[in-house]
Amino acid sequence: MKHFNPADILLPKKDFENWAVVACDQYTSEPEYWHAVEEKVGDKPSTLHLILPEIYLSNDNSERVNAINAEMQRYLDGDVFDLHENSMIYVERESNNAIRRGIVGLIDLEDYDYRRGATSAIRATEATVLERIPPRVQIRKDAPLELPHILLLIDDPDRTVIEPLTDEKGGFKEAYNFDLMQNGGHIDGYFLSDEAISRVQDALEALIADKDDKLLFAVGDGNHSLATAKECYNLSQNPLARYALVEVVNIHDESIEFEPIYRVLFNVDSEDFIEKFSAYTDAKGGMRKQTFRFINPEVDGELEVKATAKLPVGTLQSYIDLYMQEHPEVRIDYIHGEEVVENLCKQEGTLGFIFEGMQKDELFPAITADGSLPRKTFSMGHAHDKRYYIEARKIK
Repeated sequence: MKHFNPADILLPKKDFENWAVVACDQYTSEPEYWHAVEEKVGDKPSTLHLILPEIYLSNDNSERVNAINAEMQRYLDGDVFDLHENSMIYVERESNNAIRRGIVGLIDLEDYDYRRGATSAIRATEATVLERIPPRVQIRKDAPLELPHILLLIDDPDRTVIEPLTDEKGGFKEAYNFDLMQNGGHIDGYFLSDEAISRVQDALEALIADKDDKLLFAVGDGNHSLATAKECYNLSQNPLARYALVEVVNIHDESIEFEPIYRVLFNVDSEDFIEKFSAYTDAKGGMRKQTFRFINPEVDGELEVKATAKLPVGTLQSYIDLYMQEHPEVRIDYIHGEEVVENLCKQEGTLGFIFEGMQKDELFPAITADGSLPRKTFSMGHAHDKRYYIEARKIK
């Protein structure tokens, strides 16, 4: 098999507008977003009923997970899906006046390794937080369906894989064409012909044919979801679970912008944290300086520290990890967008950090050289730009 293959894809027969819901790991500090989705969808068939938004993730998710699995089976047994066998879908996602192009297809989890220093064809871009996997395994392990929000990046500066399909889409059968809810923009999907699938596969293999490092796909979004899929396959050895449905996008697509993922701490003593952070970097850092904007209910200020890592996020995160070990009452959230940080930090006991992000052309060289980046280093766009659940695939 190739590294990327067609899949048996399930799509709803109708009402895509209520069916498609944004990735479950978004808006984790904004319950009003998910309440609005619940009100819009109601009891209509929707991926909302097939996922567990992380804002609701708890120590015991069993009741909700059982309901999700039952709803998946009800959709499979009912008249909700059309099955499209042996398919790839060319996708155009319009958001913020830009179009992101991608292809939905199947990867082999035997080709994926999320551990630091991996040499597999598919690798994590950032450190995988191992304690975040078990609750996700609980959700996936008995599920009859997968619904992907995973985006895999390819390094294709000559635009040989995805971009040629743009001019050909008029000759492909339409898969879907609709507006995404909650300011998500618009999305079109087209089933690739057999000939186009073969060309895509050959072009992908050519990207690594002459390279010593056979890194083909870097996980852009959904790293923990893909790690969960890998662990569930390891547990079950179910042949269907060996594969995962993903969307492949080109890192050189003009629509893809790397946005920093900021940090907000809750139930924290801001003065204590900043004082100890400065002391830590003075002792451990080098000559190079990094600047952070920090926000709490009283102050919107600037902090300059000595760098302890190549990227500002690495310097900050390494100290946050240490501080939270000593202060278990402190909670962290990873936030997209400066305005969201500013709003959250009006609450008592909060402290937010805003900082400069990495450039996207640094990603593949960094993975090859260093293995992975600090967790939650970057995001490909804001929360409303994230992938929505649309396609489904049987995994049991």
